[in-house]
Amino acid sequence: MRAEIITIGDELLIGQVVDTNSAWMAERLNENDIELDNITSIHDSREQIIAALDEAFNRADIVLTTGGLGPTKDDITKHVMCEYFGTRLIEDARVRAHIHDLYKERPDVLNRLTATQWLVPECAEILENRVGSAPLMVFHKNGKILASMPGVPYEMKIAMDEQILPYIRNYELKIKNYESRQIFHRTLQVNGIPESSLAILLEDYERHKPDYLHLAYLPKDGIIRLRLSSYGEASEMEMNDWFERLKTLTADYLIADTGDPLEVIAGRLLQQQGATISTAESCTGGKLAALLNKHAGSSAFYWGSVISYDNSVKEHLLGVPADMIRTRGVVSEEVVRTMAESVRSRLNTDYSIATSGIAGPSGGTESKPVGTVWIAWATPNGTTAECFHLGKLREQITDRACMKALIGLLKILNEKS
Repeated sequence: MRAEIITIGDELLIGQVVDTNSAWMAERLNENDIELDNITSIHDSREQIIAALDEAFNRADIVLTTGGLGPTKDDITKHVMCEYFGTRLIEDARVRAHIHDLYKERPDVLNRLTATQWLVPECAEILENRVGSAPLMVFHKNGKILASMPGVPYEMKIAMDEQILPYIRNYELKIKNYESRQIFHRTLQVNGIPESSLAILLEDYERHKPDYLHLAYLPKDGIIRLRLSSYGEASEMEMNDWFERLKTLTADYLIADTGDPLEVIAGRLLQQQGATISTAESCTGGKLAALLNKHAGSSAFYWGSVISYDNSVKEHLLGVPADMIRTRGVVSEEVVRTMAESVRSRLNTDYSIATSGIAGPSGGTESKPVGTVWIAWATPNGTTAECFHLGKLREQITDRACMKALIGLLKILNEKS
């Protein structure tokens, strides 16, 4: 089955809201062996919605739309769907009951605009949206289906997992002579080698692998993800064989043999080892802490952080001596080691990471230019520290510093495993 995503909303096209929905949906579709051909973002415009639907139905078996399902005048998706499928809005008693139950503790929300939410296209199949008021609508056209979902990310994700994907799987089973093609993606992550040098290293590999295996280079924040893909042509055994060869060739630079975020991999190892971690951050301003507690279950290993941006915080909360800051500089091995050891001791964790650097755009010197970052890792077996030069742009520097911090943590945890 081939799919297409259409995201609807002016906010997406003026940069007010970042379209994170499409990336998440694409991953879930691939996991379910559904090939995604196109992603289209359009305005809240009748003409654009109709044109996008026509093009999508010409290309895809499944069309997924998000956005434009609210009760206000700028949300026109439901009305345009009625026009497109030649139907009308009718009241759905189940949706009405659901909305009354959803807002039973907030009666002020139940007004004449909210009442428009239980009006649905007559020809659509209505699926439950248990966390929101916008109904989930499924339409059929010439043996193809369209599923319309809200654009609010948490609503869309629950809708996809609980309603839309199961509906698609059941729909597939009803199609005669349909044969699913198994999609495989395997990803590894490397660090410490330029992308061009990595491509040279893998020249023979790429020359000899089958054409139906696709290798993509995905660099970000100093890490290169290598993704090996097959869209139905390779067996799982063949895919695993070529992936193991890729791991062998990149062994000197390999960070992880999965595409999971580094903080997820680190969290998994910390949990397996029954260990805890804390952070003391200066230049990264809490970014590292945010990564470590981003995912569910982080309370099992992440204890907390001290954001010691100002020197007075380093002195009074982390015990960094004022003389050390004055003589060695705040961006120094001595200071960052003290930060890491102090936060580990004060928060009573097994491991800790500290960062201190010059993120710019000002503040650099000849000996410590913008992009200079010291990172320290305190462990039960001692403390190590390393200096990095991470570019010239502020966001790039802090993002790369977090990745370097996590890479160092993974090395330490893997050595213990």
